[in-house]
Amino acid sequence: MIADRLAARTLELVDIPSESLREDAIASHVTTVLREGGLDVHDLGDACVYARPVGSAPRILLAGHFDTVPAQGNVPGSRDGERVHGLGASDMKGALAVMIELGLAGIDFGLVFFPREELPVHQSALTPLLERERTLLDADLAVVMEPTDNTLHVGCLGNVNATWVFHGRSGHSARPWLADNAIERAAAGVSAFAREPLAHAFDGLEFMEVASVTGISGGIARNVIPDRVECLVNYRYPPGITPAEAEERLIERCGGHGELLIEANAPSGPSAMGNPLVAALRGLGNLDVAPKQAWTPVAEFAMAGIDAINFGPGAPAQAHRKDESIEIAALARSYEVLEAFGRR
Repeated sequence: MIADRLAARTLELVDIPSESLREDAIASHVTTVLREGGLDVHDLGDACVYARPVGSAPRILLAGHFDTVPAQGNVPGSRDGERVHGLGASDMKGALAVMIELGLAGIDFGLVFFPREELPVHQSALTPLLERERTLLDADLAVVMEPTDNTLHVGCLGNVNATWVFHGRSGHSARPWLADNAIERAAAGVSAFAREPLAHAFDGLEFMEVASVTGISGGIARNVIPDRVECLVNYRYPPGITPAEAEERLIERCGGHGELLIEANAPSGPSAMGNPLVAALRGLGNLDVAPKQAWTPVAEFAMAGIDAINFGPGAPAQAHRKDESIEIAALARSYEVLEAFGRR
């Protein structure tokens, strides 16, 4: 029964530790499984693996990342009657299991496995892979199997990470008027920065533009007025806004407070709703469509000139949790939809 095979495969993968930068063991394991299953497997270096049926030249790619966030005491995993539990079960060992089982069943997909998706985009393995193996990985559509609850998530948000620095002048806390408190400067800036999410319509879907201060540090001693405070800023911008425009919008939002140092800017991804293969997948699975309110490798495929969408069995609400798990029924549903898509 496919549900049992998928659950067993997911647990097998969960039990292979593969935190970011430590993906070699799982890459080796998946390579062996697929080769022993009779597929044409290519070791593309840097823990990147590509597989396809022998003699095939698939025009549809299924893509998944090997890595997980750091463990939280949730390896090894476990299984009960309804769910597989453990690190990466939803994000995205369950999706990898679906990819592997579809490959072993001979469905005509190209399977792309890669590391370091959970790290900042400048450490991505996928973008350089698509550059050096563009001919091998050329496709009419890539299905990025991020957690979507088996909903079709199209497009993705851009993602800016920045450090916001506030400068002051240190001094004795008994005489604060002789100093310039960087904490007070930061408080004024952060207060002005806070806004409600802003909706943007794109290809008939509503993406939310959001910016958040996600960390703050500063201070020297209890009796010293601090001269420096640093805030971590994360900004998500919708399709239709370029990376350069996004940086301008973020700088404007800071309103002249402090000094913004932009460290990473991963572009947004288009929806690919005009691709007829997306319509075919949607129809075969009777899939709901939603905007992807996050960044995903859809953007990297788009930069390489390949249309891409998000579809996978994992639950976004389960990703990165200590008690992460995935429904076995969701694994089977994802497999059945993609099997029908591959055999159409």
